[in-house]
Amino acid sequence: QVQLVESGGGLVQPGGSLRLSCAASGFTLDYYSMGWFRQVPGKEREGVACISSSDGSTYYADSVKGRFDISRDNARNTVYLQMDGLKPEDTAVYYCATKYYYGLRPCYPASYDDYWGQGTQVTVSS
Repeated sequence: QVQLVESGGGLVQPGGSLRLSCAASGFTLDYYSMGWFRQVPGKEREGVACISSSDGSTYYADSVKGRFDISRDNARNTVYLQMDGLKPEDTAVYYCATKYYYGLRPCYPASYDDYWGQGTQVTVSS
């Protein structure tokens, strides 16, 4: 069964850190461009960070640049999102998604239409 499973979300105070994981099963991530996206109720889903399948190049939304770090471990079939310096406005459901593509896909939701995870809630609050 093909699926992506996110984990690592939770409640954290402003300034804190979380590491999200996205584990793939039923397929290998090697040739997939990967992305993390987030959504707040009433707003459109937005791209947060994406990583290439070929050379490890990355893209970050301006709102998270310098605070978030996306990485991948193809041997573990897992993609990570390290989130530091969290702010209340980072509160959202975070999703990972894939697109079979050699390189780095543009980091918006419609560009990653192969597989999506179920999402993990991140809440930043004191």
